[in-house]
Amino acid sequence: MLRRCPATILAAVLAAVCLTPSAAPAAAAGVPADLPLTTGWQTLADPGVTGVKRGLWRPDNRADWQPGTVPSVLSDVTSEKLYAGTVGWYRVAFDAPERTPAFTLTAHFEQVRRTADVWLNGVKIGHHEDPYVPFDVGLERALRPGQRNVLVVRADSRKDRDPREGWWNWGGITRPVTLIPQGALLLRDPGVLSDVRCPSGGATSDCTRRVIFDAVLENRSSRTIAGGHVNVQVAGARMTVPARTLAPGERTHLRRTLTVPDAGLWSPEAPTLHAVKVTTLAGKRVTQVDRWRTGLRQVAVRDGMLTLNGRQLNLHGASIQEDVPGKGPALDDKDIAKIVADLKSVGANVTRAHYLLNPKLLDALDAAGIMVWNQAPIYHRDVLLKTRAQRDEALATLRGTVLNARNHPSVITHSVANELSAVPDTVPGTRAYLDAARTVAGEADPTIPISVDLLSYPGYGHQKTFDQYDLLGINSYFGWYRGKKDHSTADLADLGPFLDRMRRLYPTQALVVTEFGAESTFSGPADEKETYAFQEQYLKGVMDIVAQRPFVGGSIYWTLREFAVKPDWDGGANRDVARNAIHHKGLITYAGQKKPAFQTAERAFSDLSLYRSVSPAAAAGVPGAGRGPGGLGAILAVLICALVVLLLAVDGWAILGILRGDHRDPRRAGSPRRPAHGGPGDGGGPQAAGARAS
Repeated sequence: MLRRCPATILAAVLAAVCLTPSAAPAAAAGVPADLPLTTGWQTLADPGVTGVKRGLWRPDNRADWQPGTVPSVLSDVTSEKLYAGTVGWYRVAFDAPERTPAFTLTAHFEQVRRTADVWLNGVKIGHHEDPYVPFDVGLERALRPGQRNVLVVRADSRKDRDPREGWWNWGGITRPVTLIPQGALLLRDPGVLSDVRCPSGGATSDCTRRVIFDAVLENRSSRTIAGGHVNVQVAGARMTVPARTLAPGERTHLRRTLTVPDAGLWSPEAPTLHAVKVTTLAGKRVTQVDRWRTGLRQVAVRDGMLTLNGRQLNLHGASIQEDVPGKGPALDDKDIAKIVADLKSVGANVTRAHYLLNPKLLDALDAAGIMVWNQAPIYHRDVLLKTRAQRDEALATLRGTVLNARNHPSVITHSVANELSAVPDTVPGTRAYLDAARTVAGEADPTIPISVDLLSYPGYGHQKTFDQYDLLGINSYFGWYRGKKDHSTADLADLGPFLDRMRRLYPTQALVVTEFGAESTFSGPADEKETYAFQEQYLKGVMDIVAQRPFVGGSIYWTLREFAVKPDWDGGANRDVARNAIHHKGLITYAGQKKPAFQTAERAFSDLSLYRSVSPAAAAGVPGAGRGPGGLGAILAVLICALVVLLLAVDGWAILGILRGDHRDPRRAGSPRRPAHGGPGDGGGPQAAGARAS
C-alpha cells in the first residue's frame, strides 16, 4: 500500500478542500454573484428562552450581543445539563445589492442544529426543523435592496429523549450561510450521476461511460415561460435538455442520459474527477449556473458481492463523527483536512457516518479516493415511525440526504436507516418506512446500491422487509455488549455463525460489517474490557472472523476518533467507575492522541487489498469454498468426488438389475429367459443387447 507522510497528506487534502468548486450557483454572464455571509456575526445566549419576548429578532435590539462566528456551536462544553439542548441567537448585518431584474435573493443554510427560526429586518421569513440537511429561506418579502439589512437566526437545540441519538446534541449554525440569487427558472437539486457499466472482473477499458442528468425545473415567475432548457457539460461531452412550457409556480422533472466516452473512471487508487457545468436558460437568458467536480464509476451488487467498476471490493476503514473539541461539528478547512489525513494514515479505503457529511468533507473524500457509506440519521427511531406524519418527516430527511450526497463519486451506497427493529416484519410503522424508503432513495439516485444497517442479534428469522435492499450493513458487537435475553451477543465466537446464517437468510445481497468496536481508556490485560490491549485483541478478532468468510465484503471500525456522546453513556464495559460524556471506542482519543489500536488497525488494513476475486461458491457461503486458485481447486475436488459417487451408484444399480434378471420368475417375464451373456446363436445381436439393457 502506498504510504505518505501525514504532513504531505494534510497539505494535499487542504488544497483539495480549498480549491474544490462549490455546488452552489456560481457567477456567470447575466447571473449575479453569490454573497457568502462569513464575517460580522454576533451571538447571544438565551438560557431562559425569553429572546422572542425580549424582541431579539428586531434589527434595532440593543441587547448585549457578542462578536461571533459562523459556523459555530452555541456552547463549546459538554456538561450534562446542556445535552437536553439550549437556545441561542445569531445576527449579521449585510449590504444587499441593488435589485437585479428577474433575480431574487435566498439565504442558503447548510446546517442549523436543531431548529431554526429566521427573521430579516424584523420580519419572520422562515422556520426549519431538520438538523442535518440544508435548507433555503427566501428574503424578498423583507429585503431592502441597496441598503443595510439585518438577518437574525434563533437556533434551538432542545430535544426530548427521542429522537434517540448516540452523539452529543450540538446546537448552532454549524455550517456556512450564503445568499444566493435565484432566477425566474430555478433548477433544484441538479445531479449528474455516474451511469457506468462494466463487465465483471474485466478491464475498465471495456466499461461504457454515461451520466444521468437529473433535476427539477421550477418557474418562479408570475408569467408562463416557454423555451426553458438546461445545458450540461461534463468530461468533454455536452447535451441540451429541453423543458416543456411552465405556468407560474409549475415544476417539471428532467432526466436524460449523456454518453461520455473519453472520461477516466474514479476509484480509490485513481480518484479521477471531471468538471461539471450545468447552465439553466429561459430562452436565451441565463438564470442559473452550477459548477462542481464529479467522478465516474460503477458501484453494483453482483452475485451477492459489492463491486466497483466490475471488481469485487474489500472494504476496510473506520467511521467518523463530525466532532472537534471546542467546535463540535462546526468544522473548518483544517479540521476537514485532518480527518482525511487520519483516514489515509490508518489505511482506510472507506468511512461511514450517521448523517449527511459536510459538503467540503465529501469533496475532500472524493479527491482523496476514500469511499463513503452515506447514511440518513434515521437511528433507533421505531417509536417515531408509527404515524404517517412521522414517516413522512423521516422520508424527507432521507431524500435530502441522498440528493445532497449523490453527486459525490466517493459515495458508494445510501443507507436509509441505522439499527431499527431487528424484526421489522412485525413492526408496522418500521416496515412501512423501510418499504417507502427503498423507493425514495432509489428514485433520488438509481445508480448505486441502497442499503440498510441492521442490529445484530442472533435467533431472529428471515425478514421479508430486508429482501428489497441491495446491501445489508451488519452492526456487530459480539463479544462486547451482552445482547438481549435469548439473543445473546456476549461471545465473540458467535459472530462467525451469525454471519453464516445471514448469508443463508439473504443469499443474493451483499453483506458488510458496518460497525464494530470496543472502548479503551487505560492499560491493562487483554482479557479485561476497556483496556487498550482488549481493544487491540477485539479489533483483530473481528477482522479475522470476517476474513474467514469471503462472502462478507469487509468491515468498518467504529470509530476513527472519539467524540462527545450523551451523558449517561456507559460504553458497555460495565465498570463501576465515573463516566464522562465521551465515546471511547475511537482509535484516536478526543484530544487527538493515537491509541495502540490505531497501529493495530493500520497493520491489519495494510495486509488487505482493495479488490479480490471470490468464487461464486465462496460468495454463496458454501463451506470450505475459498478464494482464488485454492477455492477453485476445492470446487473441482467436490465435483470430481460427486462424479465418482454417481458412477459407483450407476454401476451398483446396473449390477443389482442384472441380479434381479437372473432370479425373476419366468412366468412373469414378457419373453423367454435369456442368459446374461449371449450364448450360441445369439451373435451379440439386438436381442442380446436388449436383454443386457433390461
